[in-house]
Amino acid sequence: MTVGRPRHPGDGWVECRCGRRHWGLSGAAGLLLARPADGAGAAAVVLQHRAPWSDQGGTWGLPGGARHTGEDARSAALREAAEEAGIDAASVRVVGEHVLDHEDWSYTTVVAVADGPVDARPTDDESLAIAWVALDDVPALPLLPAFADAWPALRAGLPAEVERPA
Repeated sequence: MTVGRPRHPGDGWVECRCGRRHWGLSGAAGLLLARPADGAGAAAVVLQHRAPWSDQGGTWGLPGGARHTGEDARSAALREAAEEAGIDAASVRVVGEHVLDHEDWSYTTVVAVADGPVDARPTDDESLAIAWVALDDVPALPLLPAFADAWPALRAGLPAEVERPA
């Protein structure tokens, strides 16, 4: 159970056929929010520095978590990003999804582009920090292992407007 939050339907561990256990009885989802390069800085994504008490704490990954029972991945990712990073769904434009499917558990990365001001910041006890990280700097961080594995494909799947703004 997540510390400091009420238990929701869908919270719990799944013993996966991959040999690991994963959080989210109905699967999990996270938000990969990107912002294009501009005169103020390089193209970047919002990352969460996970609290030490959390599973694989101290690593960097996406704001996200367990899907509630009956909740679709997009709704879950946007809800979790609001809860953990103060990201307002009205300020993002969802452009795709990337699914890691283990048959008995799945993680959906919802890919979005900032479509308005985004004041990303820690808004609960699950984050040590929330930060915009330049795309080229992501691999240098101590990443959540599953996110590190997925990052090359996730980056390659970002819309062209992120790496090459109009």
